[in-house]
Formats: sequence, C-alpha cells, structure tokens
Amino acid sequence: MYYKLISYLKFLIKSTNEHGVHSPFVFNFVTKCLYSKEKMSSNKTMNVLLKSIGYFNYKKVLIDNSPEVEERVRDTFQDMYFDRSTVDIVYTDHMNISKFTTLLSEGKLHNGSMVLVDGIYHDKKRLEDWENLIASPNITVSMDMFHCGAIFIREEQVKEHFTIRI
Repeated sequence: MYYKLISYLKFLIKSTNEHGVHSPFVFNFVTKCLYSKEKMSSNKTMNVLLKSIGYFNYKKVLIDNSPEVEERVRDTFQDMYFDRSTVDIVYTDHMNISKFTTLLSEGKLHNGSMVLVDGIYHDKKRLEDWENLIASPNITVSMDMFHCGAIFIREEQVKEHFTIRI
C-alpha cells in the first residue's frame, strides 16, 4: 500500500492533462477519446480499453489471460475478431520486453497497433518492466496513466513518452 501511495504522489507531480501534450496524435487521443464524457466502465483500465477500441475502430484484439475482459469486449463490440494473427490492440495485465519482442517477431503487431498494460504500478517489478518496455526503440509513443499504460507503434512519429491524468 505504501509503495502505491508514494508512486501515485510521484505520478501526480509529473503528470499533465491535454494542455501539456504537443503531439497531435496524443492530443486528439486524450481529448476526443480518454476525456470524452462517455463512461463505458467504472474500472479505469477497462474504460480506456473500450474507449480506445471505439475511437480507433479496432477490429482485431488479443486479450491476454483475462476471460472477464474478453467477455466485456465481446458484449460491447459484436464485430470484434479475437484472432491470434495480426492484431490492432493487445490487452494484458503484464508486459515485459521479452513478451513484446515475441509479439513483434511473430508479426502480431503492426504500425498503428496499441498495447494496453493494466496495473503498471502494481509492484516494483511491473514498474521496472514498464520502464524497460517504453525504452524499446520499437515503441514510439507511450502513455503512463497510472492505472494502466498504453504503448503505440507509430513509425511516422518521433519517440515520446507522456504521463497523463485520466
């Protein structure tokens, strides 16, 4: 509990809202998706996932070991493909550089893919894995939202990291 409280206070100090974002892609994502009035779930990570699927019009999703999340996505978006080939968005509760590299090498991720990682501040190990992950040259945009983290593969964009309050 103490670790999460200290982590949250540090997050609040360095985080910003849409006014601190100078990337058009991230600014639009934050203002038109994350900060939209529509609330699809009381769980912040689930809300980000569902809003992102709708905002980007993603059709192919990979849900990593979470039947409840998969069921919620199926109920909300009937035209989704839960395919193990190339995917638009990956949801997982833990992502490290090895797992990410495997997804890339297997061709599951493409330019425009998003990976949403739940609980990046769950413990020190997950935060360390997150920090190693966002340092990868294959990830050009990363967003720390405390409850979750999002990474994007966008070859056309300069590497940037954002800390956003949601």
